[in-house]
Order: sequence, then C-alpha cells, then structure tokens
Amino acid sequence: MLTMHGAIYLTLKTDDAVEERARRAAKIAALATIVLFAAAGAWIAWGIDGYVIKSAIDPNGPSNPLTKTVLRQSGQWMANYRAHDWTIAAPVLGLAGPLAALLLTLACLRGLAFIASAIGIFGVVATAGVSMFPFLMPSNIAPATSLTVWDASSSKLTLFVMLLATLIFLPIVLIYTSIVFRALRGMITASYVEKNSASLY
Repeated sequence: MLTMHGAIYLTLKTDDAVEERARRAAKIAALATIVLFAAAGAWIAWGIDGYVIKSAIDPNGPSNPLTKTVLRQSGQWMANYRAHDWTIAAPVLGLAGPLAALLLTLACLRGLAFIASAIGIFGVVATAGVSMFPFLMPSNIAPATSLTVWDASSSKLTLFVMLLATLIFLPIVLIYTSIVFRALRGMITASYVEKNSASLY
C-alpha cells in the first residue's frame, strides 16, 4: 500500500527512466494491495475469531481493563459492519482506491492516481479501525485484559488540556508543513540535478 503511494508520488516528481520505473512499481504495488487486502478481509471474516464484550460498559467510568468480560467468537470482527451499514464504506474505499490508482496510473493521470491512492490508504486504515472497534489491543492470552477505547481514554481534564494544546500547535504544524511542501514543489529532472549538484546532496 505504501509502496504504491510512494511510487505514484515519485511519478509526480520525476521524468524519463525514473518515472517509468516508478510507474511500473506503482502498478505492481496497486495490484498487490488489492489482492492482499481482499485476502486479508476473507481471512479476518472466516479464519480468525473476533472479540466481543459481554459485560456492561460504562464509557464514563474509570479506565480499568480488568473490569469487563470478553469472549472470542467466530466472525465477530465483522459485527460492526452488520450493526452499522455505513461502515462498509471503509473496505469499499480500501479496494476502490488502489483499483482507481492502478487504472489512473495506466492512463498516466498522475495527480488523480495520487489522490486515489490516498483514498485507498484511508480506506484500509479505516477498515482496521471499524473492524476492531471498540478494541485497540486484543489479547489472545487473556481476552478480558484486551485494551478498548474506554480503557485507553484519558480523563476529561486531560482531554481538555490536549484540546487547548492542539488549538495552539496545530496551526503551527500546518504552517511549517505548507512551507515544506512549497519548498518541495515541482519535478526533479536530470537537468535540475546537474544544475544544482552542489546543493542537492
């Protein structure tokens, strides 16, 4: 998945032989992403037992991973998709993104391929989150000690402090990120490397 994304980005930044090699790598990686993601989904659905919480959960209670009862059940990793139809959008994007990236790479539409690849990454990562929710770190040894979102959450005071920190620092991060992307804009061609050989490396 990340090889696909990186290779497509490289097609945006280079030309000639390097771009062609990156395009070939992107096509292979996109196809591998589609096949492996679909195979992993089938394995998760039918080959690996999921986890389900059988005891009552108090989202506002103290963070204690030892106060719940957890059982392993076949097909349980797919339960969120059955309970909430809209969640199927995550695996659909996880498959459609790389497929679109592959087709757009074949059509030499590099910018659209990069966007499609990013959508595919979002879909794959979201699929993992949707499938596992509310579990973050399931335990095979002692399922009851599995870490859930409620076990891992901070207090309301801590979350409020982090909100304030985010409001202060996120704009700074966005500013320096935009500066970096502005500095890195444009293609890196052989002639550009020759002209700037003393300063590039």
